[in-house]
Amino acid sequence: MNQGDFMKTIALVASLVLLSGCTITKEAKISEVDTTSGLVRLSFDQQMMQNATYDQNDAQRTANRQCQQMGYATAFFYGKPVETCSLISGSACMNKTVTLQYQCRGMAFNHTTPTW
Repeated sequence: MNQGDFMKTIALVASLVLLSGCTITKEAKISEVDTTSGLVRLSFDQQMMQNATYDQNDAQRTANRQCQQMGYATAFFYGKPVETCSLISGSACMNKTVTLQYQCRGMAFNHTTPTW
């Protein structure tokens, strides 16, 4: 290996180390709604060598809003985030889908005055 190839290899390894340490905040979006059981699932993608996270407060607000549209008062996060490989190349997972689960609870009341 000549000095030029060695330097390219060092640069590649250094960039991979830097990329693997990056944390990216993703927006968890509604991926599934089950009105009958009061379940709301939010998801985001995480690429290989990416350390993706999500804003828990934003996800909670999104789930609350969806539950309220279905007539429930609020959403409760339950379980752990579920990671599913959504893109496989050979034996490597190139992209994961991370799913957050919320259970809708309580009844939402409409506080309007009747007009009789």
